[in-house]
Amino acid sequence: MSNKYKVAVVGATGAVGEVMLSILAERKFPISELVALASERSAGSHIDFGDDEVLVQDLANFDPSSVDIALFSAGGATSKEYAPKFAAAGAVVIDNSSTFRYDDDVPLVVSEVNPDAAKNRPRGIIANPNCSTMQLMPVLAPIHREYGIERVNVATYQSVSGGGRSAMEELGRQTAELLSFQDIEPKKFPVQIAFNLIPHIDEFQPNGYTKEEMKLVWETQKILGDSTIQVNPTAVRVPVFFGHSEAVNIETKHKITVEQARALLDKAAGVEVVDEHKAGGYPTPVTHASGKDPVFVGRIREDFSHPRGLNLWVVADNIRKGAALNAVQIAELLVAEGLPPKATGG
Repeated sequence: MSNKYKVAVVGATGAVGEVMLSILAERKFPISELVALASERSAGSHIDFGDDEVLVQDLANFDPSSVDIALFSAGGATSKEYAPKFAAAGAVVIDNSSTFRYDDDVPLVVSEVNPDAAKNRPRGIIANPNCSTMQLMPVLAPIHREYGIERVNVATYQSVSGGGRSAMEELGRQTAELLSFQDIEPKKFPVQIAFNLIPHIDEFQPNGYTKEEMKLVWETQKILGDSTIQVNPTAVRVPVFFGHSEAVNIETKHKITVEQARALLDKAAGVEVVDEHKAGGYPTPVTHASGKDPVFVGRIREDFSHPRGLNLWVVADNIRKGAALNAVQIAELLVAEGLPPKATGG
């Protein structure tokens, strides 16, 4: 009989947690028991898991001693307090926050790019990268391994769902108010988000970049295992509900042609090429990415201003692919390596 695991989803009532639950059910993850955890405010409610309903329990009062795998998506403060407790109780924690990503003894894993890193987890914690990094890595990794990447210039156009449910509600509310000729009052964002662009995500750092932008620098180097890769990012919030887009320019060590890049990306795990030189022959968040698993890449073209430059347009569902799916895929890596469950489920 194959192993089954007691799985906890921490932050189960949030946008990412709900998608984690749906993906666990869709992919038929071998679960003996599913535990949905959230704050006291949500405890006592029920959420869907496949054809079943699961009671949401209060994280603060939960005993993690019988949990095999814990998927965390409840914010950095919650991860900082509770992830070490779950790990100390013997669970493998897969954390979606930035709390542990830059710790040397915590692997930062993209399932299609560096799966072996998940095996070395001395603290019992595996980190999930930021959503904008997540979708970029399956595209960059095969190019870097074959041709070497010296520099990445990337502008991210990030949907409001990356800011949580309150951000999506603000976009919806502002859109309705503006179409009804009403005045709006920004609450979640510093300025109006409806029909606008905001070149500011997360806190500004001393160097003038934001933390969201610096995550792309730190995480790209760690995941690809190369601290010499230079990354120059700009992160922009856009009035789109789901799906992040990225305009990417890379400078390689060795010349790569469009044909060579497309051949690599055509066979890259988790990547789908949509690249035709016609109207609609490129991926967009709504028409391709929303609700889908792959990272979509198009507008592949040589940079005529640089002898070893290549341009790419990369799109993915930031909630599904950029957060929830990778966490579940990491859990599947644990199953594949033969992680022993604490108790055999029937």
